[in-house]
Amino acid sequence: MTLDSPTSTALLLVDPLNDFISEGGKLWPHLREIATRLDTVANLRRLLAWARESALRVVFVPHHRAEPGDFEGWRFLNPTHDGAKRIQPFLRGSWGADFHPDLQPRPAEAVVHEHWLHNGFAGTDLDYRLRNYGIDRLILAGLRGNTCVEGTARYAVELGYQVTLVKDATATFQHREWAATMEANAPTFAHAIVTTAELTAGASSAGGAS
Repeated sequence: MTLDSPTSTALLLVDPLNDFISEGGKLWPHLREIATRLDTVANLRRLLAWARESALRVVFVPHHRAEPGDFEGWRFLNPTHDGAKRIQPFLRGSWGADFHPDLQPRPAEAVVHEHWLHNGFAGTDLDYRLRNYGIDRLILAGLRGNTCVEGTARYAVELGYQVTLVKDATATFQHREWAATMEANAPTFAHAIVTTAELTAGASSAGGAS
């Protein structure tokens, strides 16, 4: 990918929360193996620093922070909601619900409304903010690659955005989940799939990069 339109490009950081990517986080034990293999946290750090240096718009796309009784009375609990009900990751007001200490929003950076499931656009102000910022190109990274990153990226393409996925600035519970997204699914909808090094060096890697 060549960054030729910085003023119309945004980096979306999806769910870079302590419960996902910090030691002691509720979900970190499930992500540790893949995140360590990909060097996820370091790549997220590098990606954010590069975006800021390049004057890209940085947008944080956080998951819903859990509240007691969130799912009481719901007619249909899917597996993600059922797990969230039992584990209560990202409990509002807790350390686990905060952004990773190296991935904290700055005052001028947007933090959009919280998404409940896998699509950062659903029920949030993400699209509204991006349109008003004049953004039409998105770079996505964060957690998890096969759920919220993929779900947000797919919907962004439906809305007409150009989408780049940074495949080593994410993580999943299992390698097969990461491969399903980055090697099988994403080449059918993403405009580019890159590594952090390729992106920050300005290299291009379109479509089915592996």
